Amino acid sequence: MAASLSLLHSREQPIFTSRAHVFQIDPATKKNWVPAARQALTVSYFYDGTRNTYRIISVDGAKVIINSTLTPNMTFTKTSQKFGQWADSRANTVFGLGFSSEQQLTKFAEKFQEVKEAARLARDRSQEKTETSSNHSRESSHEIPTSPQASSVNGTNDEKSTRPPPIESLLKNDNDRIKLISTHGPAAAKKWEQELQTLGENNARLSIALQESTNNVEHWKKQLLDCKEEGDRLQEKIVELEAQCADFNQEKERNVRLSQTVKQLEADINEKEQELERLREEAQLIPQLMEQCEDLQQRLQAAEDINKELENKAKSLKANIEESRHKQGNLKQELTSFLEVLDGKIDELHGFRQGLAKLGMDN
Repeated sequence: MAASLSLLHSREQPIFTSRAHVFQIDPATKKNWVPAARQALTVSYFYDGTRNTYRIISVDGAKVIINSTLTPNMTFTKTSQKFGQWADSRANTVFGLGFSSEQQLTKFAEKFQEVKEAARLARDRSQEKTETSSNHSRESSHEIPTSPQASSVNGTNDEKSTRPPPIESLLKNDNDRIKLISTHGPAAAKKWEQELQTLGENNARLSIALQESTNNVEHWKKQLLDCKEEGDRLQEKIVELEAQCADFNQEKERNVRLSQTVKQLEADINEKEQELERLREEAQLIPQLMEQCEDLQQRLQAAEDINKELENKAKSLKANIEESRHKQGNLKQELTSFLEVLDGKIDELHGFRQGLAKLGMDN
């Protein structure tokens, strides 16, 4: 494992790094999430320049938690504000990442989309190069090789970065070339020796890669069993913690209700204290109010006495007014009779004046 990690760091370079809690889907239920580690781990995107591939890798000490090669068909799905997941068909599992913030999840998802697009472009370029190499091989099979620098069994130099063709196709091409070379001169034989040497080197590399893959498979099987056992233990702990959380939540709810009751009682006590203080202040005003009430009673008694006196005066004034009216009526009658007498006297004086005037005219 240490050798593979050193080979990984020497060949691949990290292009993006973040921290998150790593989970894997439970292979038994395909529903529950199993924590891959007890704490948050570093999750990085790595780029392999020789193979032109991208991988998501996370390591917990000497233990590889995530080793997922990205393909254009993969999709990163946000299932909540801080959790995302993607499926890896090669590893036959689903990885989940829990971030501490929504911003970190958004950055990781954007990088996933960017790397997936880069992987798609690399695949397209690889397919184009493979098609070009295949066409070139078919054309060169009908010509006589004139230089030892012609195309080898692996194609052009650009094709060495792509995945080698299947072994059956290589053997078929080799047989065709052997038939072709047998009909030509020493130059073709020399060319065939070079190609045979290159093929041997490629075969050795493939054998090393196969051995490494076999070792990795055994190691991954062992790690999978360890992960399952760890997952079972964690599942039991989760059940215990869930039960404790349920009790804690019930106790928390009771505490909340008690806190609300205490607050309500405190508010009622404060209200009663304010009312009691108001009553005490009002009780201190009672003697003053009593004095004011007695004073008002005395004033009221005095006012009643004055009112009675005024009533008596009003009655006497009414009697005087009636008497004055009566006297006024008598005076009016006397005045009327006096005026009548005066009118008679005035008439007599007027007749007497006329008589005197007539006597004067006669004289």
